[in-house]
Amino acid sequence: MNRILNLLLALLVMAGVSCTSSKGSGRVGSEAKVGSGKTEKAMEDLSPYRPTYEVEETAPVAYVEPKLHNNRQVAVLMDTVASVNKNIRYAQGYRILAYNGSQRQTVMDLRKAIITRVPDVQDYLTYQQPNFRLLVGDFFNRVEAQQVLNQISDLIPNAQIVQDKINIRKQ
Repeated sequence: MNRILNLLLALLVMAGVSCTSSKGSGRVGSEAKVGSGKTEKAMEDLSPYRPTYEVEETAPVAYVEPKLHNNRQVAVLMDTVASVNKNIRYAQGYRILAYNGSQRQTVMDLRKAIITRVPDVQDYLTYQQPNFRLLVGDFFNRVEAQQVLNQISDLIPNAQIVQDKINIRKQ
């Protein structure tokens, strides 16, 4: 019962506040309407109300030489991280699903057209009876995939970007 009364009281207060008339021109902010119909910016000097802070001048801090040098240990750890990263071949990313259907000649023609349009992008053609599936590209983020999709959208108007496990190219 208390909750209902509190809710009604809050609604009543909000309705009362919103229905009251405001004085002035009705414009809030830095612009005000002048009688001639032009808009002018209000020029108020607010500098007396701004806080000021005193800046203390400090002496420069002396350089402290580290006493423990663990450079060899850090180098060993960095080498192990680098060797682990070299063994990673796959990652989660995005590919463009260009075709999913049972027409072999259609998918082959589409594949040739995509290769001529964007030759630097890898394509993946898989056959899982009775369907052919043509995926294009290895993209880490969706923006890269969208850029290539924009290049081939006139060839494949219903192509879409899908999440997939992508191959990581080693340079």
